[in-house]
Order: sequence, then C-alpha cells, then structure tokens
Amino acid sequence: MSDDADERAPANPSGAAKVDARLLEILVCPVTRAELTYDPVRQELISRAARLAYPIRDGVPIMLPEEARKLDE
Repeated sequence: MSDDADERAPANPSGAAKVDARLLEILVCPVTRAELTYDPVRQELISRAARLAYPIRDGVPIMLPEEARKLDE
C-alpha cells in the first residue's frame, strides 16, 4: 500500500464525498464569476448571484449551468 493513505482526509460520516478546500477557494460561478458557498448537506455549490446550485458528484463539482438547480427564494 502507498504511504499517502495517511494524508487523506477522514471519511465523511454522511457517506458523501468530501470536496478539496483548495478547490473551493478558486472556483467561481461560471455565469456571474461571483463566489460560491459550499452546502455540505446537499452536496452543492451555491451561487447566490446567479440563483443556481451546482451539484457535486463523487467529490467533483459539476460547473455547468445546464446541470445546476435553480434556487427558489
């Protein structure tokens, strides 16, 4: 086995894949270029400016507007 197993983040108790914090710092909304807010419960990146929620699947943010859920606020 590889020694990098010790460097991995602990498993998420909810069973959802964890998103790398460094990735979250650099990602912006592809529509508005505004900052995104991470919702760990729904596994989404929220763009309040565009009123869209981008899904995160297997730890990978899907940054396509056509894949995003529209926010009803």
